[in-house]
Amino acid sequence: MKILSAEQIREADQYTIKYEPIVSSELMERAASKCSEWLRKKYDIHYSYQIFCGVGNNGGDGLAIARQLFQKGFDVKVYQVAFSSKKSPDFILNEKRIQDMDIPYKIIKRPSEFPPIKQQKNIVIDTLFGSGLNRPARGLAADMISYLNQESRHTISIDLPSGLFPEDNSENDMDFVIKARHTLTFELPKLALLFPENGPFVGQWHLLPIGLHPRFISEAETNYHFLTLEEIKPLLQKRKKYTHKGSFGHVKIVAGSRGKMGAAILATKAALRSGAGLVTAHIPGCGLESMQTSTPEAMVEENSGTNILQESSVETTGYSLGIGPGIGKDHSTKNFLRALLKNCKSPAVLDADALNIIAEDESCQKLIPALSILTPHPKEFQRIAGEYKGDLEKLQKQKDLARKLNCIVVLKGAHTSICMPDGRIYFNSTGNPGMATGGSGDVLTGLIAGLLAQGYSPENTALIAVFLHGMAGDYAAAEESVESLIASDLIHQFGKVFRNLIDS
Repeated sequence: MKILSAEQIREADQYTIKYEPIVSSELMERAASKCSEWLRKKYDIHYSYQIFCGVGNNGGDGLAIARQLFQKGFDVKVYQVAFSSKKSPDFILNEKRIQDMDIPYKIIKRPSEFPPIKQQKNIVIDTLFGSGLNRPARGLAADMISYLNQESRHTISIDLPSGLFPEDNSENDMDFVIKARHTLTFELPKLALLFPENGPFVGQWHLLPIGLHPRFISEAETNYHFLTLEEIKPLLQKRKKYTHKGSFGHVKIVAGSRGKMGAAILATKAALRSGAGLVTAHIPGCGLESMQTSTPEAMVEENSGTNILQESSVETTGYSLGIGPGIGKDHSTKNFLRALLKNCKSPAVLDADALNIIAEDESCQKLIPALSILTPHPKEFQRIAGEYKGDLEKLQKQKDLARKLNCIVVLKGAHTSICMPDGRIYFNSTGNPGMATGGSGDVLTGLIAGLLAQGYSPENTALIAVFLHGMAGDYAAAEESVESLIASDLIHQFGKVFRNLIDS
């Protein structure tokens, strides 16, 4: 699914109006009906609504939503926040429709006219600006936003929380952005919805289709994509009947040190559950017994180091390598990693301490095989890529790093972003906060290495693995809880995830 800029979405609106064809007010009515339908499913007739409208098209959406809810029997009050005298034509049309009905409608011109906000079974609908703002809110609009943030327990924003810019908020005044519990947005995600720094304002966001013209969307150019089931299912390979374990590749997990063998075990188990034909764990001697006891399906290759990985001969040809979980940063381990990368000619997966080591030794970065997959969490990424001010700058640094190393950079977190060397970025749609737990990244390393071994391209491997990893987390959270989720729960869900995806 494409992620388009606010300007491209406005162009899509105009294209739809011209070529469907449909008048703009009917497109607004369509968007409003999707919102009112969502609200009616979410909240019963005992809820009341206070709808705060600007004077542009977002305000027009609010007026249309108010009318539709009123017609269904809901208690609705509408407030026009008159911070401008320039009303859009579709706002004027919907204002007349509201005034022709018995809907309470008040025009607010100063803060002293702000209405009391009901606290019980009451929803505040924010349609002040949507995505139509390109400078910080000021004056009456800013006062209104501050008041609603202070008084409303339950705010729902339409399109975008008012005050939030659609892409870059680095120069915005975030004190004057609506803090929504839910955001209802249209057709395609907006970049601002996917950034962690905007989470307190966006809340939980929901995508509502409004029938923008498919030709415009298919032809629109963008480097940003939202990864959904629709993109993943065609990439998956079904197993053929006449195959053997050699058909599905051989993974080598290079991981572990004294006190951190759990990371190696999790990565190894994940590689096994990924569908790889064979898995070998290359580990220090201290982990031999625990690995063989906990993971009998894996072969074990003992490093010459007892407590850490130290320089020794490691065969890399014919293997998909997953390197880094729990290896530590001992000087001997750094030398081991350098020698390993020199010997590695195929794309590998680098995570955890492997990333911390290359962050400290830039010359080591030059040894990383082309199209390798790096999987940093935000702190590891910052060590490699440097400081950044906000999420948009972080995204640019992710692009720069992927291009510089000719690698795929998977930046883990909510809506994990996967950046290709050519600058394309995919944001993941699966996963939940329960996955913010020790070992979750080790599981992802094993899963990526396992898929890479099976012949998937590095690009498709990264996309599939991140999506499946998040999906396993969602299944685990549904079965247990977000609070109690642990990394091994993800591995236990892999079978269900594969069955549901491939068999459906």
